[in-house]
Amino acid sequence: MLNSIIIMGRLTADPELRTTSSGLSVTTFNVAVDRNFARAGEERKTDFFTVVAWRSQADFVSRYFRKGSMIAVQGSLQTRNYEDKNGNKRVAYEIVAEQVSFCGSKSESGTYSNDNANNASSYNSSSADDFTAVVDDDDLPF
Repeated sequence: MLNSIIIMGRLTADPELRTTSSGLSVTTFNVAVDRNFARAGEERKTDFFTVVAWRSQADFVSRYFRKGSMIAVQGSLQTRNYEDKNGNKRVAYEIVAEQVSFCGSKSESGTYSNDNANNASSYNSSSADDFTAVVDDDDLPF
């Protein structure tokens, strides 16, 4: 079975880093993704996805991304059932991030710094905690 989703869009707000009672870092953020098509005479529609990042990946996102930053997220789609404050049963759809990457230019994101040794271009939750700096946009594969 396969449960994989990849999105690329802009953060709708600054990510806020939280810590669980057991000491794990977590951040939840929303990504606005433009659809690839628009009907004639209509504006292109945008979808909003909730993304959850855990542990050092949550630290990475909260440190390097801000509202409006372009981000690529690869992860799995999960559902969560809950009751709202009025007692109505609800379902939440969330992407649990496995890898996040920068997509914007240096000047656009404002998150790159040549003098920051821990600067990073992407983070894979299965990789070590050392990051690779992207010094020049020409080094990017896209």
